[in-house]
Amino acid sequence: MQKVEIPVWEQTNFDNLELLAQQVVEGFITGLHKSPFHGFSVEFAEHRLYNNGDSIKNIDWKLFARSDKLFVKRFEEETNLRCQILIDCSSSMFYPDKGTNKFQFSALAAAAIFNLLKKQRDAFGLTLFADNIEFHTPNKSTISHQKYLLNELERRLKTNPEQKKTDIINNLHLIAEQIHKRSLVVLFSDLFQNSTDEAEQEKLFAALQHLKYNKHEVIIFNINEKKHELNFDFENRPYHFIDAETLEEIKLNPTQLKDVYLDKIQTFKKNLEQKCAQFKIEYIDAHLEDGFYPVLNAWLIKKNRMN
Repeated sequence: MQKVEIPVWEQTNFDNLELLAQQVVEGFITGLHKSPFHGFSVEFAEHRLYNNGDSIKNIDWKLFARSDKLFVKRFEEETNLRCQILIDCSSSMFYPDKGTNKFQFSALAAAAIFNLLKKQRDAFGLTLFADNIEFHTPNKSTISHQKYLLNELERRLKTNPEQKKTDIINNLHLIAEQIHKRSLVVLFSDLFQNSTDEAEQEKLFAALQHLKYNKHEVIIFNINEKKHELNFDFENRPYHFIDAETLEEIKLNPTQLKDVYLDKIQTFKKNLEQKCAQFKIEYIDAHLEDGFYPVLNAWLIKKNRMN
């Protein structure tokens, strides 16, 4: 897909989230129109065979002339998709300090998805969580609901983050029961909750399986910064590290532990990818450096598979 770059990266002003989301969506749609991927349209979705009783105004007569068969145009409002977006707002999501952090990235990506869902008359809701569920709405498709969600995200973007731990496991179990069955669940999180501990990993996998057991389709956007979080790329000198959620401190030279760190991160991600494949969950590595378009493209492909 050809991308149309928008200057929202290094120092984004989040005072008008609605406008930013519109810019991201417009650039994304422009990129789609310049690519061979035709899975998206604001109105028209696909064809289906004509059935007795269907309105003749939706018959595609050009297709009839080519195929000698009657097809009607199926529109997105027939799909009645429900989408619940979950955003982790624990302290680790406010990294890095400079440029766009993980929470800002997730909030703007969510706002862009709301925009696309609204264009296609689908219903959407928002859940924000850290150690507890802090904000939760049902699915609606109205303009007023969209503005309500954007206002909540804007409010949080303007607020200094508190020291908050993540309890993604218990919160996913709660959310699985609260939202309408057969929803599309979109999770934005760095998944940093004792991620290298095997027992905690199994609990996380069980929580994800709970979503699937309740007939939800799930996409996980694992939000990370590549240079330091994933590649542990630091200069060869001592550093003072502080855990954003626990404030635990440690002084060390990163090069001494780089191999161990990379091994644990890669093992966790490999296990997560395998479990997600087993549960038929879409798992996407979403890196801050790569921008919004890979996220929106992955979401759109998943959505179109559900139609």
